[in-house]
Amino acid sequence: MLAYVLRRLIQSALILLGVSFITFILLYVLPADPVRQIAGRSATPATVESIRQQLGLDQPFLVQYGNYLWNLLHGDLGRSYLQKTNVSELIVSRLPATLQLMVAAIFCELVIGITLGVIAALYRGRTLDNSLMLTSFITVSAPQFVVALLLLYVFSVKLGWFPIGGYGTFAHLVLPALTLGILGSGWYSRIMRSSMIDVLRADFIRTARAKGLKRRRIILGHALPNAILPIIAMIGIDIGIFMSGIVVVESVFGWPGIGQLAWQAIQRVDIPIIMGVTLVSACGIVLGNLLADLISPLIDPRIKLR
Repeated sequence: MLAYVLRRLIQSALILLGVSFITFILLYVLPADPVRQIAGRSATPATVESIRQQLGLDQPFLVQYGNYLWNLLHGDLGRSYLQKTNVSELIVSRLPATLQLMVAAIFCELVIGITLGVIAALYRGRTLDNSLMLTSFITVSAPQFVVALLLLYVFSVKLGWFPIGGYGTFAHLVLPALTLGILGSGWYSRIMRSSMIDVLRADFIRTARAKGLKRRRIILGHALPNAILPIIAMIGIDIGIFMSGIVVVESVFGWPGIGQLAWQAIQRVDIPIIMGVTLVSACGIVLGNLLADLISPLIDPRIKLR
């Protein structure tokens, strides 16, 4: 186990190094000039050049990247060009809101996905099963901003049940969490359906039926706990996906998380913030996958770590 964890940590470090390099080089060749954003349109060429030198953006790419890695090894994610604040402080201040939304969204998608998957498996091959699987395909394929705007229009504008945007109360959390939950539930429902069908064919289910146990007890007490194992393993992966995939939803609902912070930084070409959010998201994905791999053998002893 220890050797496996160490090997995965080394692999994770290499992955993060690759992510940082690719992101840095993409921002380096970006046509937009962050110095112009800082100096303003009326700045003279001398002022622009002075700011460029102060930020070290006049140096070659390898020098800039080497300086960034050196600072990163010392826990320094840099300083925002426009907000004049350490990137680590900005991310830490926004991270609780993102984690709150992530937990609520995962809860929503689990409730929706598992429920639809179980129902589809129990009515396999029938109209209800086909309808639910078609619905899951639509939810997986639907753009985030379309679902978000649709929910806003129906539940906020027309019905007035929830606020249009903001942060601070349970009412503000419902629509963004439900948006992400609906979008992610399609994967869970399809996997849950396949897993449930396999479990319902198992010998211990036939034995339970032969003993005369009620259908509800067989499904909830025997089939569901075994069919849900792949779903639990997926949650660890979902943690990383949500850390990097809620930019649109946070922007639509005005949710003050790292997704909104990243969107604002992209609009302003604030490179240190973009790099910081990208690395934090990459860490979330890497740790989420590692967590899923470590939890899986504890849930199902048949799974071995190699």
